[in-house]
Amino acid sequence: MKDYLIFQLYGPLASWGEIAVGEVRPSAAYPSRSALLGLLAAALGVERGEGAALAALAEAYRFGVKLHWEGQVLRDYHTVQRGPALRKHTYRTRRQELGFVPRDQLDTMLTSREYRVDSYASVALLPTEEAPHSLDVLAAALGAPRFPLYLGRKSCPLALPLAARVAPFADLRSALDALGPEQIDGLLGSRTDPLRRVARRAAPRYYWDARLGPEGLAPGTTPSLTLTRHDEPTSRQRWQFAPRQEYLLIEEARP
Repeated sequence: MKDYLIFQLYGPLASWGEIAVGEVRPSAAYPSRSALLGLLAAALGVERGEGAALAALAEAYRFGVKLHWEGQVLRDYHTVQRGPALRKHTYRTRRQELGFVPRDQLDTMLTSREYRVDSYASVALLPTEEAPHSLDVLAAALGAPRFPLYLGRKSCPLALPLAARVAPFADLRSALDALGPEQIDGLLGSRTDPLRRVARRAAPRYYWDARLGPEGLAPGTTPSLTLTRHDEPTSRQRWQFAPRQEYLLIEEARP
């Protein structure tokens, strides 16, 4: 038996950033590692400029995610002003970019941002030996965060309490199964809702960090897929992320 920190993530909107090229800002179906680390940092009160503290968090914790339902995709149309591309000049801030040239010379960029509507996931966290904060400290911080918590973007607030708690479990899968939609029916609405009925029949998916090993979910586990995801934060100030591997197990669809 090991102690795990478990919590749930649900909101009317969520956006888990993927690699963004040009005008498209896609969202993954489930939380990214960088988003989960950001959630912990915000709860603890770690600011974006505290590179050493953020790096310590990234080194110290491993995550598993159970995606109960991925929700519907929503694409939001945006227009964004930007300064013209200038030779031998780099904009250091958004304010500098918009204030460097006259307003009538600003360009307009059309963008599309993806969101997930009505998605629900449970998360389990394991510390390494170098963890700077105990699981109890993290659970207390998630219960009374220093900074506001959100689901990927500031426009995506939580719609349910995280229900963070520390408890012993036989393995990561048992920890991820400890929270589920059947426990929150009264808050999410009736089982007769057509969209949610479809979601409940979807096959649950388990994701876990490859550093935990192929059997990191539970003994005897055979992953369905090995995935590569670019969500390992290396520099928050430069917005840089490294690739990492994770495993995926797809369960059979519910009857």
